[in-house]
Amino acid sequence: QAQLIESGGGSVQAGGSLRLSCEPLASEHTFSNYAMGWFRQAPGQEREFVAAVSWSGLATYYSDSVKGRFTISRDNAKNAVYLQMNSLKPEDTALYYCAADRDSKYYLGLDDMDYWGKGTLVTVSS
Repeated sequence: QAQLIESGGGSVQAGGSLRLSCEPLASEHTFSNYAMGWFRQAPGQEREFVAAVSWSGLATYYSDSVKGRFTISRDNAKNAVYLQMNSLKPEDTALYYCAADRDSKYYLGLDDMDYWGKGTLVTVSS
């Protein structure tokens, strides 16, 4: 059962931008003390790490494939996490998931994430 909800996906041309958002499904559920992350899964491929942010927003982590193009941020007052995606490439096409680690304030790995959303689809055409 999804505890998070993602939005902002869509279809863009290569070089374009999108901004994904993630919020808890239940507004009373706060994730301000959790590390949060974005992951993606392309058809026929494993789910992979994209970016993560510590509970405070001061520590960020990126995969090599998106470093310099994507920016993760969070607004704990709004109980939201964002992924700004610039210079999009066709290989960024995937279902993008938001996730939270209830046991850690810092990102430890995909397998440590406890809460997930159902994903939002990003399609980049050449």
